[in-house]
Amino acid sequence: MTSITETENQKHYATGRRKVSAARVWITPGPGLISVNGKPLDGYFCREVLRMLIRQPLETSETFGKYNISATVAGGGLSGQAGAIRHGISRALSKVQDGVHRPPLKKGGFLTRDSRMVERKKYGRSGARKRYQYSKR
Repeated sequence: MTSITETENQKHYATGRRKVSAARVWITPGPGLISVNGKPLDGYFCREVLRMLIRQPLETSETFGKYNISATVAGGGLSGQAGAIRHGISRALSKVQDGVHRPPLKKGGFLTRDSRMVERKKYGRSGARKRYQYSKR
């Protein structure tokens, strides 16, 4: 069994997904810096709502300011990317210290992947469900 000092120096990795976005997240002990695709969090996500969404698992597990987070995200839009990073952070935090942070994250619903995606367009339709207008005459 590893001691706590050994565990604190380790890097923890997890993958998060939402819609079409996929995020790779690394967590290391540190002052709490968050970078996304090499940019600081404030530089990548302009909307405060998205930044708040990313910080939710850290506040729930009471680890805000204890870990540096580095994430690379691809695909989708900013909202899907923020959700993917949140999912990745939650999964990585659940691995830290033999799963100490897992129960509050599980209760908050952060470990569940949001599987909602855009429905595909079907043939014979103008969209996923919309039909072409019927003309009697």
